[in-house]
Amino acid sequence: MATKKADKDADNLAAVLEKIPQMFGEYAEIGLRMHNIIIEAAPKLKPRLWYGMPGYARGRSTPVLVFIRKDDYLTFGLTEKANLPIDEDAPHKLIANAWFLTELDAATEARIAEIVRVATS
Repeated sequence: MATKKADKDADNLAAVLEKIPQMFGEYAEIGLRMHNIIIEAAPKLKPRLWYGMPGYARGRSTPVLVFIRKDDYLTFGLTEKANLPIDEDAPHKLIANAWFLTELDAATEARIAEIVRVATS
């Protein structure tokens, strides 16, 4: 049974790694880096395709918490199943759950990792 789970995890990872260059095109290197940042920040997350995009969940049959995709911009996002901290002092009721980017630098990588750690805590 453990072998079947390991095989499914490996198949899911392979599907995500195949999808990133297809989806991200000229931004494939950034997409792969985003994938690695997510996995490094929360090593227990399991990658899988979710609505045709890379998604990351605690297990194969648990809800996706984090996703990445490429539209006009690169998108890094959290689903409603993630731990979404609410800023009680904010003058609004919005909860941040998605960010656009066009490139990665050290500060952006660190912020993505921080968001993933909080979202999966």
